[in-house]
Amino acid sequence: MDLATKSLLQDDLLNVIAWALKNNMQLNEAKFEILNYSLNNSLLLRELPFTSQYSCYNLTNGRTIDPAKTVRDLGVLLSNDCSWSSHIQQMAKTARTMTSWVLSVFRDRSRFLMLTLYKTMVRSKLEYCCPVWNPDKISDIEAIESIQRHYTRRISGCQNLDYWERLQNLNLLSLQRRRERYIIIHTWKMMNGLAPNDINMQFKESSRHGVKATVPAFNKKAQCSISTHYENSFGVKAAKLWNLLPKEVNTIQVLETFKSSLAKFLKGFPDTPPTKGYTAITNNSLLEWTLQKDLSQE
Repeated sequence: MDLATKSLLQDDLLNVIAWALKNNMQLNEAKFEILNYSLNNSLLLRELPFTSQYSCYNLTNGRTIDPAKTVRDLGVLLSNDCSWSSHIQQMAKTARTMTSWVLSVFRDRSRFLMLTLYKTMVRSKLEYCCPVWNPDKISDIEAIESIQRHYTRRISGCQNLDYWERLQNLNLLSLQRRRERYIIIHTWKMMNGLAPNDINMQFKESSRHGVKATVPAFNKKAQCSISTHYENSFGVKAAKLWNLLPKEVNTIQVLETFKSSLAKFLKGFPDTPPTKGYTAITNNSLLEWTLQKDLSQE
């Protein structure tokens, strides 16, 4: 961002503060935060050591807003490097604390009670807003999955089973698989008007394949470094996951019926999430399993 653009944003900020005072409101300027995303740092490097003039903003109380590395927005921790690792680390820490509390307060290790406590008090903390921050790094996936792995080991009758076997025995999906399931369900809601289609996802219907989503095109002139962000963006990942569904599933108009059919569809894929100490064929994404299946048929 050049200085002219930065100056316009500075003027907008001061105008908002002035408008609030004029309307008998006072904004808490001490809580103002700014998060800067940069795809090309060459300009900033050329301007060292004066880069602050491109990223810092002044307030009426004389305070300067300096760029933050992370900012919390509606319970989700956003990072200036476009990764979700900080959010996942904080979320996993909260879930581990809750897990420790549950295991220390309740002595009964029966299957029904343990799963009820887990689903209501632990897993819910690991899935809040997950279609937004669904990770692509194996280390992040393992960090989240380790919470469920640790908890299920304490369930009576599961001590001698490995994690993948416990998932089958307890009729649980991996947290990774559940996140992809949530993405598909949210896509269905956008298509049927039950959720805002803010990203303007396009759908096309054909007599042969049913309803398919249009995968946003990648700008070939863009830097190669952002290709990973493109592949893991919600718009691209959601469209690709949706397009895996067969016609008899993607054309269902009733939500509960769609969920039931989706559950049957997901059972057709192995569920072996990335886990430390385990060797897996794929990274367990539905996209990877489909690719593996196609390659085996050639």
